[in-house]
Amino acid sequence: MKYNIIELLEKAGKAEKKQGLPILSFPAAQRLGVTVEALVKDAELQARAIEHVACATNTIAAISLMDLSVEAEAFGAQVRFAPEEVPAVIGQLVCDETDADALEIPDLSAGRASVCVEGIRLAAERITDKPVLAGMIGPYSLAGRLMDVTEIMYLCFDEPETVHKVLDKVTVYLIEYAKAFKAAGASGILMAEPLAGIMSPDMADEFSVPYVKRVIEAVQDGDFAVIYHNCGNAVLSMAEEIFSQGAAAYHFGNAIDMEKILEKAPKDKVCMGNIDPVAQFTDGTPDSMKNAVNDLFDRCAKYPNFVISSGCDIPHHASWENIDAFFSAVGEWKK
Repeated sequence: MKYNIIELLEKAGKAEKKQGLPILSFPAAQRLGVTVEALVKDAELQARAIEHVACATNTIAAISLMDLSVEAEAFGAQVRFAPEEVPAVIGQLVCDETDADALEIPDLSAGRASVCVEGIRLAAERITDKPVLAGMIGPYSLAGRLMDVTEIMYLCFDEPETVHKVLDKVTVYLIEYAKAFKAAGASGILMAEPLAGIMSPDMADEFSVPYVKRVIEAVQDGDFAVIYHNCGNAVLSMAEEIFSQGAAAYHFGNAIDMEKILEKAPKDKVCMGNIDPVAQFTDGTPDSMKNAVNDLFDRCAKYPNFVISSGCDIPHHASWENIDAFFSAVGEWKK
């Protein structure tokens, strides 16, 4: 069932009684009694994981797995799987202009993309009281996984035409992938573009922003929102470029001061973040979580466009005691 996720987020930001939207998916594997590897390869398990989070927590929406290897695998990149690890892209698929020219845009039957789309379809059918959001990688971050996350930085200077060729192809693919999630019943996508978060504003404006805009313009409408996520530490310096992209809402990591990005944000754009997913959700305690939530609200609740969240994807081995403490602290907070 589809919901207007932006209306819900705007309402949550202005409400006295607070709700959160952490990027919570992989820890559901603990509750289902399955491995991470099984989860990322099975649509039914993914749907059950999304449904579990929707039912077990007071989250504003349920988010699918933030598995940023899926799209690269579809293009032919090698992916390393392990029972208790999130899949990782290894090696370098595109090394030079010749490789970029030869790179073929896959259809959605390649790799595990169709598994993820089916997981969203099943989840959207079963979850009737809140939106379902699909996870997807951003264009520059996908290009970096195909070209190697370090090498692409050099190529941006030495062979920018090569990088643009790859970016154009991955953007065509991501638009079709997002359209498939839309058709499957998702209320929006959470697009993760973390690799852009270490660039200068000028570089981001050339190699990330235009391609993110293309995806947003192709799929976003009143029934389907694009939420842009960037957890890099250079976000504050490129705030103008980030907010120019036209996403329906924005999500930021704990590498930055959430209050400072809210100072720069348009008043009509919801901004979410940024409780540390490792220091608090994984390694913290219920008491430290409560303190972190209260501190963030004390600094940021004055902004009606602020919605509390995790800073990034919560690790699969995070403590459910800490996850529950997050939702309790959010629900109990008062001005």
